[in-house]
Amino acid sequence: MATISSLTTPLPTSTKLALSRNQSKPSFQILKPANPFNHFPKFTHLHKILNTKAPQRLFAVAEETAPAAAVDPSSEAARRLYVGNIPRTLTNEELTKIVEEHGAVEKAEVMYDKYSGRSRRFAFVTMKTAEDANAAIEKLNGTEIGGREIKVNITEKPLQSLDLPSLQSDETQFVDSPYKVYVGNLAKTVATDTLKNFFSKKGNVLSAKVSRVPGTSKSSGFGFVTFSSEEDVEVAISSFNNSLLEGQPIRVNKA
Repeated sequence: MATISSLTTPLPTSTKLALSRNQSKPSFQILKPANPFNHFPKFTHLHKILNTKAPQRLFAVAEETAPAAAVDPSSEAARRLYVGNIPRTLTNEELTKIVEEHGAVEKAEVMYDKYSGRSRRFAFVTMKTAEDANAAIEKLNGTEIGGREIKVNITEKPLQSLDLPSLQSDETQFVDSPYKVYVGNLAKTVATDTLKNFFSKKGNVLSAKVSRVPGTSKSSGFGFVTFSSEEDVEVAISSFNNSLLEGQPIRVNKA
């Protein structure tokens, strides 16, 4: 009659007993559960099939790690593309023609600064379907338009509600003026207050603003500073163009 210790492979039970022959009296010890098929990769799933009495909770971890449900492909979020680093001269019509070579375009909109009227070097394109959006990303991301390598992806996630008040405040409190400079190549960490304080060292600053990617808290990498006189503008350009702000050389010129 076979004993428990004579088995070459432990049974896949939740608690197992092993009989020791090396002692004068039989004794038992508790062994940890084991999968007898661990050494045979092709048969690892047999343990679950054969061990029908094993509690179902043993396999709960696999269920919890299942991927989350995908975004609804019919929603606008799955069809709306961000197209960044485009030339300043690119128009809505030209962008539409480029993108529609890879899918049906519903709408293309180049973003412009409302104060200077200059292109902000990015746009949003809404495709007809999620499949069209994915095809455009695959074919256009990393390609060049007008000598500039563009970035194409699904638009950024919306701002958290806590971020909205401060960013909306930046927009509403900005004081426009005919005496204004454009500040480019800003580090992503530069905030509006930082920009204002930096330029206040050499002139009477009325207001400052760091531009944000619409619908997000992400800096667009440029901003504007307004002054009370043309002299302040000239001083700001001569003093701060190519100077370092938070470790990055900035570009300053008339807006």
